[in-house]
Amino acid sequence: MRRLFLLCLAPLFALGQYLPICDNDSLSKTEREMVAKYPFVQVQCNQFQFFGPESPNWMHLNKELSEMIQTGKGKLNFYHIGGSHLQADIYSHDFRTFLQSNWPGLSGERGLVFPFNLAHTNNPSNYDFSSPNTWKGYRSVSQRPEDFDYGLSGAAITCTDSLIMINFKHLRTLVKPPFDRLRIYHNTGEFPYDLNFGDQELLVTNVAHHRDLGYTEIHFSDHLDSLDLLFAKNCSEAFSLELFGFEFLNDLPGITYTAIGINGASLPTYLSNVNFSRDLQLRQPDLFIFSVGTNDAHCSYEAFDPLVYKRNLEKMIQQVLKSNPNCAILLTVPNDDYYMRKYPNRNTERQREVIYQLAAQYQMAVWDLYGIMGELGSSKTWKNEGLMQADYVHFTGVGYHLKGTLLIEAFQKNLSGLQNLRY
Repeated sequence: MRRLFLLCLAPLFALGQYLPICDNDSLSKTEREMVAKYPFVQVQCNQFQFFGPESPNWMHLNKELSEMIQTGKGKLNFYHIGGSHLQADIYSHDFRTFLQSNWPGLSGERGLVFPFNLAHTNNPSNYDFSSPNTWKGYRSVSQRPEDFDYGLSGAAITCTDSLIMINFKHLRTLVKPPFDRLRIYHNTGEFPYDLNFGDQELLVTNVAHHRDLGYTEIHFSDHLDSLDLLFAKNCSEAFSLELFGFEFLNDLPGITYTAIGINGASLPTYLSNVNFSRDLQLRQPDLFIFSVGTNDAHCSYEAFDPLVYKRNLEKMIQQVLKSNPNCAILLTVPNDDYYMRKYPNRNTERQREVIYQLAAQYQMAVWDLYGIMGELGSSKTWKNEGLMQADYVHFTGVGYHLKGTLLIEAFQKNLSGLQNLRY
């Protein structure tokens, strides 16, 4: 299998010498258990691939992470972007749980979250927003009002009431980083609301409105783990409150891990979000994981243009590097799927070619989920084993958790082996 893999890739990129060695002897205990339970999963190839003699950005990230682990000091900011797989925040939350619980004293921050349930769409199960008000939800995939500029989250909720209440709490999660700072992303420009935090009001030490940047930042004198917030309109004119997300921050060391996902999102979705780059500059990434692509190529073979896909992905990469030239980037090859539930999607192989090319060009890493699954048609096997849903696109809960475990194992291998990246 490994020999065939190398022969297929080397003529395309002349990079075969940099491909990882798929070796059963390097499997961890967890991966050996996977092999026993799911022998069809190519666990031996579950690692981050590099396509050049060095990767300065990844070596920089590894140095920063190593120092943080050794000293118990410092903060790193991770982003993970995608579509419905990320909106569900199942396997990504498994990864978050690992990052925020694996090293004692490095609990990190919850980061940016969006109240999907108030927008009347599926909300991650690890947190909850509630409100007695009536909200209208918007998703950048399908709703683009002319006077609406989406930000990093790619979604929004609006309400025209004079008094608006919102509550936040953690749910069903092992990691609950407290916060002593809160950023509320809202309308740019005029913001005619006074804020009140109920019983937590006595802890408020500062409220700063950044109207040109579309957010308000609140500082608290103590750490909190829940939020009770009241917006009280302070003018008589009609006004619609627009909310694009809440960012929960603290002064504790560790990793902030923000999952950004909208059902149906593709690369053009995020490229069209006017304030995406602006918001990213406010909290610059140290690692940015791209898991966008399933919706870009979920079409007939003839309808998919690899050059358009490459151009869009490169634009996104450049946006990230503009916000932080030292940011490490992980490009994820989309999972195998079936088009219209009956045609194995050959476009994913063409996406993989593009991803490998860009990884080589920008000296970044690839996590080849498509290859790990077993390549073309493998989603049918995963479905028969109870790991994928009947649409042959989305995973079951068990499948998502398996995907999360694979990502964690690949990340740990990278931590132990990145210092030897120079081949």
